[in-house]
Amino acid sequence: MTSKETARPLRVLQLTDPHLMASADGALLGVNTRDSLNAVIAEVLASHGQPDLILATGDLAQDGSEEAYCALGESFTAFNCASAWIAGNHDKVPSLKEVAARYGANRRHLVQGGWQFILLDSSVPGKVHGELAESELGFLVQMLEQNPDVPTLVTLHHHPVDIDTDWMADIGLRNREEFWQLIDRFPQVKIVLWGHIHQTFEQQRNGVHLLATPSTCIQFTSGSRKFSVDDLAPGYRWFELQASGDFTTEVCRARSFEFELDQNSTGY
Repeated sequence: MTSKETARPLRVLQLTDPHLMASADGALLGVNTRDSLNAVIAEVLASHGQPDLILATGDLAQDGSEEAYCALGESFTAFNCASAWIAGNHDKVPSLKEVAARYGANRRHLVQGGWQFILLDSSVPGKVHGELAESELGFLVQMLEQNPDVPTLVTLHHHPVDIDTDWMADIGLRNREEFWQLIDRFPQVKIVLWGHIHQTFEQQRNGVHLLATPSTCIQFTSGSRKFSVDDLAPGYRWFELQASGDFTTEVCRARSFEFELDQNSTGY
């Protein structure tokens, strides 16, 4: 067996859409978002132990406040590893970047454990949908060209494919065709990962694994035509990545977390 095959896999945790607020009492549809995030973190540590890297994939704050981003950073001190943060449609990018830098979470390109991680900003100020600016697409190509033989995970906030939740059809990545034209050029891309849809999604496209993950707070109902929330527990995604490019992944939930969800809401 080679050293690559015998080495311990890289353990990567995705946490997404926590929607934290300036106030510790901040709640989204009845769910205290700091409490739900902390319940998810406790579940991670109980079920999987310490990760080697955390990917926080957008809508980190509901109100874009500095206090919310600081709360996220403090929550992550439960872990002994680095994190990397990207923006979603609810985030205020300047505040996010400023606080992320304080916590060393502002890196958008990492090579670790035999894998490359490329983090893209798909947020559009003042809009719910996503788009990758020419600078982002250029950054993606540059990093992929520099590391042609390194298995790669690309992550962004917005979904770059259609999902079966009709009301979200117009709020995904708008220039997805350009994105996929680039991805298709680089066979080292193994995973495209996102948040935003507050539900589990797993699919394959041209050998690339397409993955999305439940929110650490509220969940959207899969298959719904209109806005609808599900009473599923908050969750996270865990990866174990081998330097060979092989990997395993699973979605887990903080099932012991108790909450009263406002299921009559027509939006968030």
